[in-house]
Amino acid sequence: MDRHQTADLRIWLHAARRKPLVVRGARQTGKSTLVELFAEGEGRGLRTVNLERHPGLDDAFASNDPRAIVNLLDSLFDAPLPPDGILFLDEIQAVPAAIASLRYFLEELPELPVVAAGSLMEFALADHAFAMPVGRVDYLNVAPMTFTEFLNAVGKRGLARAVAAFDWPPGKDTSIPPVVHDRLLEQLRLYQYVGGMPEAVRVFAESGSLRAVGDVHSGIVETYRDDFPRYAPRRDMTRMLRVFNFAARQPGRKVKFSNVSPDDQSVTVRRDIDLLAMARVIAKVTHSACSGLPLQADLKENVFKLLFLDVGLMNAVSGVRWEAIRAADGRELVNAGRSAEQFIGQHLQYLFARRVNRELTYWLREGRSNNAEVDYVVELGGEIVPVEVKAGRAGTLKSLHQFVAEKRPPLAVRFDAAPPGVQEVRAEVRSGSAIETIRYRLLSLPLYLVERLPELVKAC
Repeated sequence: MDRHQTADLRIWLHAARRKPLVVRGARQTGKSTLVELFAEGEGRGLRTVNLERHPGLDDAFASNDPRAIVNLLDSLFDAPLPPDGILFLDEIQAVPAAIASLRYFLEELPELPVVAAGSLMEFALADHAFAMPVGRVDYLNVAPMTFTEFLNAVGKRGLARAVAAFDWPPGKDTSIPPVVHDRLLEQLRLYQYVGGMPEAVRVFAESGSLRAVGDVHSGIVETYRDDFPRYAPRRDMTRMLRVFNFAARQPGRKVKFSNVSPDDQSVTVRRDIDLLAMARVIAKVTHSACSGLPLQADLKENVFKLLFLDVGLMNAVSGVRWEAIRAADGRELVNAGRSAEQFIGQHLQYLFARRVNRELTYWLREGRSNNAEVDYVVELGGEIVPVEVKAGRAGTLKSLHQFVAEKRPPLAVRFDAAPPGVQEVRAEVRSGSAIETIRYRLLSLPLYLVERLPELVKAC
């Protein structure tokens, strides 16, 4: 269980004015397990009601009478909820009235801790007249396991400690020796194949079988595909599958609606994209002019690219085999395909999940002869920081040079497969008919240090 999520749950449980908690996340990201482990760790009784198995409770929740609802649940389970127990409404999207009833638990039964979780909850909300009781519930987002969580889960705790201990400038006890660097890259390859879905990681940790991991991936993908007609019956399933597959096979590429589903209107395809994004199956990375902070205040909403839920699932849907990932050298690991950009974007989402302005952004300039694109642009320490995912010499970072020439950030970040380092970059950039010389600091980090990005940028 992630230490931040544990802390967030504990803060919620002991809050003076505790609201019902909605745990959000795509199917099979470990929402139910997280709640169960937390209740066990706190020594609290847990009443789990899987509403997919009790669809007949819709009328009870529609009454909006929390005490009557609890009394009915007590009779169904032949025992009352313990006085210090937690009520867990799992798969709440199966009984949409239960979503609306959460506000009344806050108003009329605030002493009862209530947790709700549901996969594709937004699909249910999109098909009903009511909305989420905003302001009367709290949220906790659950995502696939990060790289360091993966390392700990598969028994590579020493490597996880090496990532956590690295500091800038590196010292005797905070550097990453070459042999550790190489082993981290080996594990990074495995993570790109296995990914961070808890069941895939568990199977790999227990068996070491990549074939078994592939079977888990296939099952998860089929589960998602089966979900669409259940929770979005008014949408065209063939078109939704096109969006799903496009996001997995073309992550990091600017979306043109005609490339996703050429026979459908763009507004229709956009609605499917928005639904899958709300359900956290995919995520949008939107173009920002990057003229100031917050970056999200300067968005061009119709210019965006997509990320998939998980790099392992992405490679499974795309048909990328383990042999191809294992054989890739450092440059190919970063530059070939889109796995590295997906990996970095997935972890940036994790880093910024608790921010008000958590939407990821990138920068794009399109012209007849001077196109430029920076993979991600983030705010760290009150500064705009461009982030590129690219192997090679600093001189090959032409888009980054263009961004620096226009926006003047003091620091840029490049993720690749080389050991970490900082250099002063000097480059010549054409501006109209003139040639301009720019200078900036470039922090180069191996992909596996992405979770340390905020601290390392601050140290530079």
